[in-house]
Amino acid sequence: MKNETVVERKSERELLTTRTFNAPPHLVFEAWTNPDLFAQWWLPKSYGMKLFSCALDVRVGSGYRLVFDDKGSPGMAFFGTYREVIPNARIVWTNEESPDGPLTTLTLVEKNGKTLLTLHELFPSKAACDAGFEGAAGGLPETFTQLEEFLAARSA
Repeated sequence: MKNETVVERKSERELLTTRTFNAPPHLVFEAWTNPDLFAQWWLPKSYGMKLFSCALDVRVGSGYRLVFDDKGSPGMAFFGTYREVIPNARIVWTNEESPDGPLTTLTLVEKNGKTLLTLHELFPSKAACDAGFEGAAGGLPETFTQLEEFLAARSA
């Protein structure tokens, strides 16, 4: 069964993305927190970008750094700090690569052996949220489909 990714505005500064995954929360959490696994599904393949490095230290006060580019050499980076980590249930992190970066909360809820994933992003301004919506609506459905395929392959 194919699950749909829904990206919607909750307010002028908030985006909410949801999707159900055909896997239990501990497997979804592991895919988000193990850098070797995360690197296998995170970038939308259609973007033609390469992930050069993926550092995730998923502990409160520690951080992450993802370096990628689409021109064949390292360049653009996403990075931030983990503010809250509840294994198999919740991760909260900052996005510090820009002053317009949101505070992101990932929540995992088990429902009949599946996982409802909710990604809440709180932006510092309406303009930042507008830009974030374009990026999320354009990339997250493909990224989450890749995560679904990755989880299915790991379970097989």
